[in-house]
Amino acid sequence: MRLALPLLLLAATAFAGIVEDVRAAIARNDLAAADLQVQAYQRLRGSTPELATAMAWQARGAITAKKLDRAAAYADQARQMILPNLRGPRVDREQWLTAMGAAIEAQAKVMAARDETAEAVTFLRDELKRYSGTSIHERIQKNINLLSLEGKPAPELEAAEWFGPKPPTIASLRGKPILLFFWAHWCPDCKADVPIIAGLMKKYGPSGLTLIGPTRYYGYVANGADATPEVEKPYIEQIRRRFYTPLLDMSAPLSNANFNRYGASTTPTLVLVDRKGIVRWYHPGAASGPELAAQIEQVLR
Repeated sequence: MRLALPLLLLAATAFAGIVEDVRAAIARNDLAAADLQVQAYQRLRGSTPELATAMAWQARGAITAKKLDRAAAYADQARQMILPNLRGPRVDREQWLTAMGAAIEAQAKVMAARDETAEAVTFLRDELKRYSGTSIHERIQKNINLLSLEGKPAPELEAAEWFGPKPPTIASLRGKPILLFFWAHWCPDCKADVPIIAGLMKKYGPSGLTLIGPTRYYGYVANGADATPEVEKPYIEQIRRRFYTPLLDMSAPLSNANFNRYGASTTPTLVLVDRKGIVRWYHPGAASGPELAAQIEQVLR
């Protein structure tokens, strides 16, 4: 049975993927199982972007278990594995960049868990400069925002293009609370949030809550087909009219810059801004109706 264990682990990773397996082990608080999975995968497959990403998830699991030195070691191992692969030919570099985003996020989370929030923000800002213009820019900015945006003035929105009513500026809405709903045309969680947000706007809109729904270009349309902005824009409008019908009166600025500023690498991303223009809640990912309602009531006070 001992000899068969690595083969069983390999079979699992072949079907589910090493990242999914490690995440599942972490969800069970089983760091030992995650270690075995990573070791078996590495022996048989060597260094891959998926393995580096799995190591970053090991770091997150160790943080949850309050084993911070171990978490830092996992994050550093992932980073050292990734760096040589960012210097070579462009082939597969994008996958390694994605893994680097996970490793950077893990390193910052370790610092924050050690109550080194200022150091974590400095580290992330340095990484943002290093990877400016790459596909992980938004992810790094998201992590900066998670540590530092709440309590700060909300970044202004770019609105040269939009759907629905012309978007107001953040400054022009001073005196009114604002809910920002960052969404993407391909995002099922965004579509699932539509009835929740519509119901909350019906309840809280009369109290002054204003909804703005930034979206962006992704460079593709249905089935992942590459698309120019001229092709993608009408496709986004088609999706908006089909799946966002209860929110058709929502201003929807169309700009990649807004996603960079707010670090909206996760969709949906929800942001609540108070009457003074200060961010009070920054939430990458979907939120339940009761959770969002509780946050709205805080900014309406």
